[in-house]
Amino acid sequence: MGDWCSTARRGGWQVLFFLLCLCALDSVTGQARYTIPEEQAEGSIVGNIGRDLGLEVKRLVSGKARIITRGTRQYVDLNRDKGIIVVKERIDREELCGQTTPCSFSFELIIENPIQLYRVTVEVRDINDNTPSFPKDEISLEISESAVSGTRFSLESAVDPDVGVNGIQNYYLKPTDHFQLEVHSLSNGGKYIEMILQHPLDREKQETLSLVLIATDGGEPQRSGTVRIHITVLDANDNAPVCGQAVYKADVKESSPKGTLITTVSGNDADKGINGEVTFAMAHVSKEAKELFELNVTTGEIKLVAEVDFEKTNNYQLNVQAKDHWGLADTCKVVIQITDENDNVPTIQLMSFSHSISEDSPLGTTVAVVNVEDADSDGNGIVLCSINADIPFKIESSLTDYYTIVTESPLDRETVSEYNITITVSDEGSPPLSSSKNITVKVSDVNDNPPKFVQPEYSKSIQENNSPGFSIFAVRASDADWGQNARVSYFLDDKQVNGLAVSSFVSVNSENGAIHAVRSFDYEQIKSFDFNVTARDGGSPPLSSVVAVRILVQDQNDNAPQVLYPVQTSSSLVAEMVPRSADVGYLVTKVVAVDVDSGQNAWLSYKLQKATDRALFEVGLQNGEIRTIRQVNDKDAVKQRLTVVVEDNGQPSRSATVNVNVAVADSFPEVLSEFTDFTHDKEYNDNLTFYLVLALAVVSFLFITCLVVIISVKIYRWRQSRILYHSNLPVIPYYPPRYADTLGTGTLQHVYNYEVCRTTDSRKSDCQFARPCSQNVLIMDPSSTGTMQRMQNEKNILDEPDSPIEVS
Repeated sequence: MGDWCSTARRGGWQVLFFLLCLCALDSVTGQARYTIPEEQAEGSIVGNIGRDLGLEVKRLVSGKARIITRGTRQYVDLNRDKGIIVVKERIDREELCGQTTPCSFSFELIIENPIQLYRVTVEVRDINDNTPSFPKDEISLEISESAVSGTRFSLESAVDPDVGVNGIQNYYLKPTDHFQLEVHSLSNGGKYIEMILQHPLDREKQETLSLVLIATDGGEPQRSGTVRIHITVLDANDNAPVCGQAVYKADVKESSPKGTLITTVSGNDADKGINGEVTFAMAHVSKEAKELFELNVTTGEIKLVAEVDFEKTNNYQLNVQAKDHWGLADTCKVVIQITDENDNVPTIQLMSFSHSISEDSPLGTTVAVVNVEDADSDGNGIVLCSINADIPFKIESSLTDYYTIVTESPLDRETVSEYNITITVSDEGSPPLSSSKNITVKVSDVNDNPPKFVQPEYSKSIQENNSPGFSIFAVRASDADWGQNARVSYFLDDKQVNGLAVSSFVSVNSENGAIHAVRSFDYEQIKSFDFNVTARDGGSPPLSSVVAVRILVQDQNDNAPQVLYPVQTSSSLVAEMVPRSADVGYLVTKVVAVDVDSGQNAWLSYKLQKATDRALFEVGLQNGEIRTIRQVNDKDAVKQRLTVVVEDNGQPSRSATVNVNVAVADSFPEVLSEFTDFTHDKEYNDNLTFYLVLALAVVSFLFITCLVVIISVKIYRWRQSRILYHSNLPVIPYYPPRYADTLGTGTLQHVYNYEVCRTTDSRKSDCQFARPCSQNVLIMDPSSTGTMQRMQNEKNILDEPDSPIEVS
């Protein structure tokens, strides 16, 4: 415990100010205590609550610290900016507590966010601000001269509202020639005085006496009050009244009605006649007691004249004086005990309350602080506070008469978003009294639920050749949270598909999850691809979930068949030779075609569309083999032209045509003679005009260079021919290498040997053909006249723009 005190004394030349002494207990958990003198000026400092409770000033400000008082008056106020408690209005200890000591009042300091509750008690120290006073300015006594020494005379005590040392401490009687003063203490802390006769009186010597009774307190400076006592000496009345009991005790219920008889006091006087008549009067009784009780001066009956309240005062002591007409008296005590009844309903006051609580609040989070009071005492004032049991909250006792409602189990807004809490308080009286109060607590949302997709994974098919921007389908995710925490946005995860970003294939609408095709898909390039879509909510921090999506590209019949064999060019003809001795079913050749589509779109069938002689050849529907359907005879024409249609099985179907030239002959010279005049239909390239214009544009630039090159080549060839002509070198036949099928189709491979002999003077070549075992492929240049020059380059049919293959 730490104490500090500051004292200021008044000097003759200094300004008068009160002694200020603040005594503060070291702060304990939830409580603080201060002591101040009464009658302090407004604004006087009571104590530094921030320092004593270990609270920073910014905590008091941010927590909206405030003082809660029980009564209607608030004696002190809180200065949050300085963290001190100051006097708000005049504090009169006597008005506040009367004769009760020590005198104090309590209040609660509540701080929010989080809720903290502190009890502060301020003890009001008495100062000597009241002067002792007597009920009357003058006391008149009639004393018989026959009164013997030691006779006692009761006097009314002075009243000083101050307590302790500031209360009445001593009584003095002046003069003391005949009487001596004796002071008695009461059980309630009060005093009553008696004047004792020291020497008998003699009316004949002195008929009247005048005395002064002085009452002084112990304060500083000391205060005093006086009353003058006037004594009239009477003739002898030698018997004083005597009370029936020294002490009377009575119990009265606080609910007793007015007029209730409490008790009856009695008194006897041994004298007879008028000297034996006894009357009763209340002496040394507080003002409050006089207002509650009435004494019949003749019968001694004490009755209730107003309602008593146990909670205000639970007992009273009356001093009843029995006296005769000559002033002789005796005093007895009447102790009245008020018995408590359960007449006060417990009250509930909501001191602090959070209307909403976050669903992620830890266990033990304070929701509300309530103050419960019952003005009754003992069992009638014992209260039990509870809340309904079907909620995740519990009620705990924090300070005396204070309860806090805290969370007992985890909260989940998605399960229950609002709770109705019923606070019930009941006492232990008979019958018990109770009251209740309802509060509603809303559970505020936190982002504790990630978005959840409707399906664990998605798979969708789309036809190839779709238009860019086509909506494929939409993914859907829901979030159990509320508001912004439940707002779901969709994003496409970065990923590579065939070396390209997935965003170049599809896009996702961030608002509704719709997936759109960015490009037109080609089944022949990509058949399927996978990617991930992330659903992210709008919480802080955001939560997300990922779902896998597979897009399957479905094939369409968008590719026509391509003929791989026979190979034809615009500058040469390919002819299949059939000997005239060929039997039925002779394999002439095989049309080889492919379709880059898949499934039934790639199933190919072969049909003979046109033929020079339809009765001679047929085409296999599935394999494209061209065979003879009858015996070849001499009447059949040497030149045969077949048109074969290759068709797929798609819807709608696509096809390609190829022309097959067949030579019905037994020898090559026969074929040569027949095919020399063979006319060919030439297909002119659509871009012929472009090439012609391009050639005309560059010919002027290259003319001189080409002229020089041509002349140089001519000179070179002339010199080489002259050298060979004048030389005696033998003629060496030249045999070219064997050439195999370069297309790699694997069907109808033919190998031909060509023997070319050059002479020194003819400058013409003789070409002999070696006949293959089964069939022959003859490549001829229709522009030559009996002499075939070998072609240096053969182009692939797929790369030849002037191919005779027709595509539909």
